Amino acid sequence: MNKIEKLVSDLKRFNKAYRKSTPYITDQEYDALIEKLKKLDPQNPFLNAVEPEIFKDKKEVKHPAPMLSIEKAYSKEQLERFIARVKKEAEEIGITNPEFTVMPKLDGLAGRDDGKVLATRGNGTVGYDITELFKKGLEPIGGRGGGLGELVAVKSYFKKYLAERFVHPRNMVAGLVAADNINEFAKKALAEKKIHFVPYIFLNKWTGTGEELLEDSENIFEYLAKKTDYPMDGMAVYAQDEEIKKYMGATANAYRWQVAVKTKGETGVTTVKDIVWQVGRTGNITPVLLVEPLHLSGATIRRITAHHAGMANNEKIGKGAVIEVIRSGEVIPKLEKVINKSLQFNIPVKCPSCGFKTVWNNDFLKCENYNCKARIEQRIVHWFKTLGNADWFGIKTVRKLVKAGYDNIKKIYSLREIDLVNIDFGPVQSKNLILSLITSRKKKIEDWRFLAAFGVINLGIGESVKLLSYISLEKISEATAEFIENIEGFGPITSLSIDRGIRRISDDLNYMLALGFNLEKTPKASEIRSKTSPIAGKRIIFTGKMEAGTRVDMQIKARKLGATIQAAIAKNTDWLIYGKDAGVSKLNKAKKLNISALSEKEYIDLLKK
Repeated sequence: MNKIEKLVSDLKRFNKAYRKSTPYITDQEYDALIEKLKKLDPQNPFLNAVEPEIFKDKKEVKHPAPMLSIEKAYSKEQLERFIARVKKEAEEIGITNPEFTVMPKLDGLAGRDDGKVLATRGNGTVGYDITELFKKGLEPIGGRGGGLGELVAVKSYFKKYLAERFVHPRNMVAGLVAADNINEFAKKALAEKKIHFVPYIFLNKWTGTGEELLEDSENIFEYLAKKTDYPMDGMAVYAQDEEIKKYMGATANAYRWQVAVKTKGETGVTTVKDIVWQVGRTGNITPVLLVEPLHLSGATIRRITAHHAGMANNEKIGKGAVIEVIRSGEVIPKLEKVINKSLQFNIPVKCPSCGFKTVWNNDFLKCENYNCKARIEQRIVHWFKTLGNADWFGIKTVRKLVKAGYDNIKKIYSLREIDLVNIDFGPVQSKNLILSLITSRKKKIEDWRFLAAFGVINLGIGESVKLLSYISLEKISEATAEFIENIEGFGPITSLSIDRGIRRISDDLNYMLALGFNLEKTPKASEIRSKTSPIAGKRIIFTGKMEAGTRVDMQIKARKLGATIQAAIAKNTDWLIYGKDAGVSKLNKAKKLNISALSEKEYIDLLKK
């Protein structure tokens, strides 16, 4: 596994842990790794990935324009660099001393209200229709049709009446959207008009020059925070002028003319009551601290991740340890530092789930028993989460199935309604589970997603796409370690791991294929290369701002014409295609290695030949 592959693998693992509320690292550390990946491989698919929200039984709605993410800044220096970038690009179109707007960055559920339909953000392109919430009491601030905004709870109300019952206001509003039956406390909040849809246009704002913003940023942020009775996770700063916005445009997943300035968050000190060890799909055993109740940012904290076993071991975290906790952005509590180490500390020598002897892998404690009950449960959850087209199979349901002997996906897909009823699922839930299984087979999904869902270590979504462009899913069991290693981007250790993993799941894979899943096949690399084009078989890098489309658009088109897109300039690079503001270092390196550098216009003219 090379440096980039390792970094992406770590980011995927950290991101997954974050979304399971058991983060390994802080937000700042995670974003620092993102910045590192951007420098090493600016076009890596992970940078454009969006973690979609999924709400069962909701109608899908396509947004008229993509709802993109927002870049983050954690320091005044990062904010200063953003302002400098905006000013530089503004001057290119004749605008001097541009103004900036600052507004609170709400921490709720993003959505869009066009006056007829209220839709969630979803995956940024397609959301879910939640208009019915207005009938249940959702208050539209400023009336209906306010456009983009956030579904949020009133912060003061939540802190007074709901903090003991919900982990965070955002959890509650997400529950309102997802649940068929709203609990009595949420119903009361709706009835009392304390759950709002707040269009961004109605938020308090500050507008001024970049110099004024940098000079007085702390006071500006403090003023806006005091004027905002909603959960926040920072401030949003953006260029005010529409011409600048249009000129700066967006990357594949974020607008370049705005940035979120994140705050460190509230901290507190508490004592560890106990430590629970959780086993994941790959065998990693993660420590979770049970602590004396701690009130931070309107919520009561009782559980905190210790990141990984290495940290618990090095810092002697156990019963009686005194720790400092931070709640950055009022979201997930994280261990900030250990104040007093524990005198009652120990690392499990046996897996807490199956009793198998534990082993160390760098900072991670592992259970290597593939048939460990906890690992089996997590593999099944991973299957349904990765497919993304079947609801109902959460961890509680899966645990119940595994306990009843349905301990792999083959057995689960053989279930009948009567089997589920006999396991003590209710008749309605049993029917929903069967319908969900049928839906997962009938609804079209990509074959690479299907392969990645099996959870083979080192064979995530990106690796599955790459592998299936060289061998079909039906013949994947023939992909030896040597075959995989010959594909660009796979190293010897990764290839051997994938080879072993594929052999382990081959029977399950063939069984599932025989069920007739509706799979969309990955185009083969040989088919792409065989196409006649001036760039077929060439290794290309794009750099700078393109006018014919985003760099991602250019890359997709180039791949279809048979080119190989590289992450960084190498001796075997054929062409460097540069647009506006191309990095001088890349151009100089290309010149030093005698690599042809083509302007965007020259490249487009080449394609016309």
